Amino acid sequence: MSTVILGLDIGGANLKAAHTNDSARTIPFALWKHPERLGAELAQLCAAMPAHECLAVTMTGELCDCFDSKRDGVRKILLAARSAAPRLPIRVWTTHSRFLDLEEAMDEPHRVAAANWLALACYVGLLFPNETVLLIDTGSTTTDIVAVNRGTPAPHGLTDPDRLASGELVYTGMRRTPICAVLGMEVAAEFFATMLDAYLFLRLVAENTHDCDTADGRPATRAFAHARLARMCCADVETFPKEEARAFAEYAVRTQWETVERAIARATAQRPEVDRVVLSGSGAILGKNVCARSPRWVTTPLSCLADSLGPDLSDAACAYAVAMLAAQEKNRV
Repeated sequence: MSTVILGLDIGGANLKAAHTNDSARTIPFALWKHPERLGAELAQLCAAMPAHECLAVTMTGELCDCFDSKRDGVRKILLAARSAAPRLPIRVWTTHSRFLDLEEAMDEPHRVAAANWLALACYVGLLFPNETVLLIDTGSTTTDIVAVNRGTPAPHGLTDPDRLASGELVYTGMRRTPICAVLGMEVAAEFFATMLDAYLFLRLVAENTHDCDTADGRPATRAFAHARLARMCCADVETFPKEEARAFAEYAVRTQWETVERAIARATAQRPEVDRVVLSGSGAILGKNVCARSPRWVTTPLSCLADSLGPDLSDAACAYAVAMLAAQEKNRV
């Protein structure tokens, strides 16, 4: 009988859980502000999920500046996971495409750091074992670009610094990226608005009056997005009409797409032709539009995990991947 596993993807801004029964949850949590609460937050998240016999863990939160180093971050995150599930076995994913026991992972923290993208790439390889795939996973903060060659991930780099250099990690996402990080010194160098506001104003994502995880803490609506966008230009809604706000939002979104498009070109240079592009993450719309703009990718078959798995699992795709890979490992034993 298959082992029932809960996957956890522990990031700096979000905690994601996905179960092998195909359920998933994503909750915002500012780890860098409240590292002491991580264990309790994970325990609450695990309790909200269906019963499970094992945890499979991956992370990116070790980069948070509340930790002295990545080594320190990995170890504290793993201790928090242990406190959240004191009686369960815990398997920890690594950049060597295999799991370690928690105690082994504590001794090899640099193999554990920022390995979630590789779990997703391995899972995508299981879904498309006979194709060359370009995986584009966009979340709230970053975009991962990974080549998967007939079932096997084929990245240029395994660590975040190497992946930044190769174009396989782009520090831009659909939600948390400040607009000033996309447009630079053309706008106010302040945390007045994020890319979420540009997408909201253009109606590329839906409004959510209950979502106040925005730059100014006001709801994620077009009206408040208008105000936040205006401040990026040192203006306000009285002096920054909707027509200007639309043009500005289009410029920000287009600039972001062009940045990711250039990164894809770097990451895929000298690679064989791609049979399929696979999109995942809460910001999959970014990859979809990048592909639609590019002569190279517009004719390539496109698969979106949200279509096959549903939006919740796609948003928590790395957590789901690590759960499914751990189940596969258990079933082989």
